[in-house]
Amino acid sequence: MSLRTSTRGPAQRQARAVRLGPRSLTALALVSAVGVAGFGWPFLAPPTSRLSAHAQDAPWLFAGLLVLLVAVVAAAISESGLGPKAVAMLGVLAATGAALRPIGAGTAGIEPMFFLMVLSGRVLGPGFGFVLGSVTMFASALLTGGVGPWLPFQMLGMGWFAMGAGLLPGPDRLRGRTELAMLAGYGFLAAFAYGTVMNMAGWPFMSALASNVAFDPHAPVAANLARFVAYCVATSLGWDLGRAVVTVVLTLTVGPAVLRALRRATRRAAFETPVTFEASRQ
Repeated sequence: MSLRTSTRGPAQRQARAVRLGPRSLTALALVSAVGVAGFGWPFLAPPTSRLSAHAQDAPWLFAGLLVLLVAVVAAAISESGLGPKAVAMLGVLAATGAALRPIGAGTAGIEPMFFLMVLSGRVLGPGFGFVLGSVTMFASALLTGGVGPWLPFQMLGMGWFAMGAGLLPGPDRLRGRTELAMLAGYGFLAAFAYGTVMNMAGWPFMSALASNVAFDPHAPVAANLARFVAYCVATSLGWDLGRAVVTVVLTLTVGPAVLRALRRATRRAAFETPVTFEASRQ
């Protein structure tokens, strides 16, 4: 008896390392909803709420909750079909991303790992992208010693970042310069979005007495929104711009070769190819 893989089926459809099922989608929607609340609670909770009264404790509460929920989502996605070949590819890409993150750290937002997350999410799909983004950020934090209450927010933010690339249109048909331009545009905007949501995670830790751009739990939403915009401009605009520009440059220059390598590895891994047994000829 011989073992072979069947290649029948849609020839042009791009294989996915993970196909999200109903349970995975439900878990992902749940953690995303809690994540939105965790990031945006200063604008969602009224000044008279008990949450605003504990502004210094709320980020810790959401951080602890996000750790559990991200683990639940990763487990649900794994159960939906993250086989050994996908796990091996996840390990390689996560290790590469974690090694890329310290390059240029502390220098104008030079973070080359972001372009790899964009391209990996594009080729391997949103489910794999979410797990890859979360695992990569966790591994890089262990590598660089960046473990703290901000880590769960970074894991969720990077998971969204890579998942969004997997949700871009035309995964089976769009190729060439048009695809690169789309990925570069997404990387530019998503790099700013990542920096903004991470500002939202750390902003409430600032004391209102320390600066006029800090979160004030007693101020109305409009006043806090103005403070937050001023905080982003003053503290992270240059860093986010550097991250966005580096992501675009690497996507346009190195992106074609990386996309080809990822797609070739995906075809050879044959994540979705069913295995059939046939009697061997004597």
